[in-house]
Amino acid sequence: MPELPEVETVRRGLTELVGGAQIDHVAVFYPKMVTPDAEVFTAELIGRKIEKIDRRGKYLLFRFSGDLTMVSHLRMEGKYDVQPEGSPVTKHTHVIFYLQDHRELRYTDTRKFGRMRLVKTGTEAEAMPSLAKMGPEPTADTLTLDYMRQIFSKSRKVIKPFLLDQSRIAGLGNIYADEVLWLSKINPLTPVNTVSDAQLATLREAIIAEIKKAIAGHGTTVHSFSTAFGEAGQFQNDLHVYGREGEPCDRCGTAIVKIKVAQRGTHYCPHCQPLPPGAEELIADD
Repeated sequence: MPELPEVETVRRGLTELVGGAQIDHVAVFYPKMVTPDAEVFTAELIGRKIEKIDRRGKYLLFRFSGDLTMVSHLRMEGKYDVQPEGSPVTKHTHVIFYLQDHRELRYTDTRKFGRMRLVKTGTEAEAMPSLAKMGPEPTADTLTLDYMRQIFSKSRKVIKPFLLDQSRIAGLGNIYADEVLWLSKINPLTPVNTVSDAQLATLREAIIAEIKKAIAGHGTTVHSFSTAFGEAGQFQNDLHVYGREGEPCDRCGTAIVKIKVAQRGTHYCPHCQPLPPGAEELIADD
């Protein structure tokens, strides 16, 4: 699933490609992907201009003229790209926004998990509870140490699934959770309320810096992610633990280990990120 850096990379690319473009008409080939129903969805967008594209967590927010917003989630395999009018359509193309400049903004999704929802601009949180409950963005201004102290002190969950909870911190997924824990030397099975203030400060800095670097690297391509320009991300070349099971740790040379935590593949260095007391039982349970 694309995480915050990948979605931000798509947002920036689409802003460059279709910002200011006007919709001529829309075709929906997989009606379950859109809300309201396809007939209303397509009728609402005719003639509207793409004024801006925002992002919140892993959601894209297409701001159309007339105070209309399309909330779009790419889920596992969703992709946007722009093609010249009349280009061949693939079997995985499910929505096409025909632009008045004779280009087509296309949405493709091999698994059909992606969703688009039209709402009145300003009512996104009311229409979608997941947006209303979303935690702060991982930036220096929004993700404060005081906030992290507060949410960490109240939970006994282990830290890996805690970081994946979008109501805690927006945008972190499996890849970057593994990476920031390695950078902070915190084991993924560490109970959240046992993380020290010093570790918490280090973790906060790692989250902010890693997301910023990943955005600068145009995201991570592990399976199928590509930018709005159809290019692969570059940050996979800078990953320290994710996808590197059995390879030497960049810091100490110990082989990277992969385990399951909350049913998610999780990578860490057993030397740099030692198991907390009792963690062996958690691994055995998984």
